[in-house]
Amino acid sequence: MALIAAGWIAVLLLLGGIALDRTLTNLVSRNFDEQLEYMLTAMIASAEIGPDGEVFFYRTLGDQRFLEPNSGLYWQISGDGFEPWPSRSLWDRTLTLRGDHFDDEAHFYDPDQFGDESLRMAERTVILPGSETRWTFAVASATRDLDAQIAEIRSILAWSFAVLGLGLFLMALFQIRYGLSPLRRVRAAIQKLRNTGANRITEPLPAEVQPLVEEINSLLAHSQKQAEEARTHAGNLAHALKTPLTVLTNAATARAPDLGDAVIRETRTMQRHVDHHLARARAVGRRAVGHARAGVFQSAEAVRRAVERLYPDTRIDIAGNRDVQVMIERQDLDEILGNLIENAAKYGGGSVFVTVDAEDGSEQCVIWVEDDGAGIPESERERIFDRGARLDTGKPGTGLGLAIVRDVAEIYSGSVELDESEDLGGLLVRLALPRAIGSTDGDGS
Repeated sequence: MALIAAGWIAVLLLLGGIALDRTLTNLVSRNFDEQLEYMLTAMIASAEIGPDGEVFFYRTLGDQRFLEPNSGLYWQISGDGFEPWPSRSLWDRTLTLRGDHFDDEAHFYDPDQFGDESLRMAERTVILPGSETRWTFAVASATRDLDAQIAEIRSILAWSFAVLGLGLFLMALFQIRYGLSPLRRVRAAIQKLRNTGANRITEPLPAEVQPLVEEINSLLAHSQKQAEEARTHAGNLAHALKTPLTVLTNAATARAPDLGDAVIRETRTMQRHVDHHLARARAVGRRAVGHARAGVFQSAEAVRRAVERLYPDTRIDIAGNRDVQVMIERQDLDEILGNLIENAAKYGGGSVFVTVDAEDGSEQCVIWVEDDGAGIPESERERIFDRGARLDTGKPGTGLGLAIVRDVAEIYSGSVELDESEDLGGLLVRLALPRAIGSTDGDGS
């Protein structure tokens, strides 16, 4: 920020200094030319034609420098057929005039006639009354005074702009330091938070950084929640594995005759618990990566193709919004819809109907999965979400499908509810997931 400020200050002051230098130099030069033009006009106004046809002044020019030799201010009058008439200040020198053309107005230029003495000359061509001769009147002045004024102006500008630039840069440094002071206070607050072990920033801070503080507190709360969830999952997994391990240890120690059956039974139980917690861990990890989004219709189509290979006699129909997207990773959405559609195909009577965005206009995308099976009694609908719970033990499965669906949906702030399908008569699963921001709504089938 300091380098950018210094660069901009230098560029702007340089451009401003060049513009101001040109403006003031032009003003001084224009004033110098106006003085020459005034003297030239006074000469012409005081000139008359004498009896011999030559020019003379009927009144003396007021500036005494015209009478002092080499004073730096000169005049001269030239005409065709007449000798040049110079001022006394020219002494033994004459001005070389550009009288080969007719100048109705004063013509200014810088002649190089007197060596190291630079001149500024104004000349004008007139025809005086009583004469047909073209007379060229010229006034020349040394530019040493003009050059001195310009040099003084540039010196003042250089020092002024240097001081101004230094002052602006120091002000920019002070502004940067003062403007970033709230961030240093935030850094001190975070350091204090780390040293004291607190879980949020509570000390008052400037309003400019309050949104940052709120985001930091939200991040800390999110990290703390994730850590608590991880500890809870680890404790639950340890507790769930403790009982099967104890049973196996006791059976092995007692050399029980059904040791083989016990190992198979208890290892299946442990496998269910491990699969369940791994699914939750994967969902939590993917949720922490960022704001995910997935197309519901595309995921449902992919799941239908996979399930139809397992249950070729089951008809699966999908209808609804083809463009809606939800805030969930595609892998987790595939897993949720895969469990729901596969359960509907497995326990249904051969017909499964999936409606995407069934409740259009709500903040969440609602997905209905219906089948024409026997359904689930209302008294058993809450228990069926427990890990390992199965109503039909005659068909293969681990009893983890709906439990994983509910846990993964809740991780993404969604929900799962069970009801009875009015159209097909079997089970109706209502899955609600947060709609992705900017998701396109459209009705299609």
